[in-house]
Amino acid sequence: MQLHRLALLGSAVILAACGGGGEAKKDSTATATPTDTTKAAAPTPAPGAGTATYAAPTGQTHEVKMYGDDKGYRFDPADVTVKSGDAIKFVLVNGGPHNIAFDPATTPAESKDQLNANMPQAMSELSSPMLMNPNEAYTISFANVKPGKYPFHCTPHLAMNMKGTVTVQ
Repeated sequence: MQLHRLALLGSAVILAACGGGGEAKKDSTATATPTDTTKAAAPTPAPGAGTATYAAPTGQTHEVKMYGDDKGYRFDPADVTVKSGDAIKFVLVNGGPHNIAFDPATTPAESKDQLNANMPQAMSELSSPMLMNPNEAYTISFANVKPGKYPFHCTPHLAMNMKGTVTVQ
């Protein structure tokens, strides 16, 4: 009799842990990862964005590919020149996870808030979310960003010299 109770109790615990019978859980977040993580209609403000608001790109979108393979970890091209108002779409090709991060200590103060605001869904100040799968992309707008040089890197692969520079004209 006691063995029967233990078996019944064990089954109840397992059913509860697995969600039991009844309706299946509906989870709207269990959808496939979007190809471009910046397609949101109203981007969530980046940490450290201050009073700046997202400025949508009005110019050309440049593409930079992110690699991690037998040739090393790299951005291609590593150095990009854009006009204020352009955007850069970073695309993971292989070797992820990758991200795009600007060093807050070397980013000019007059541009930091705007650049932060133009990086929706950021992990932290001046740091994009991690891209995990091939063909995932992240677009950064350089609208309202002051002219200058903006060094960037991939945080997980910084020690492997995965760096680049954006020059805003």
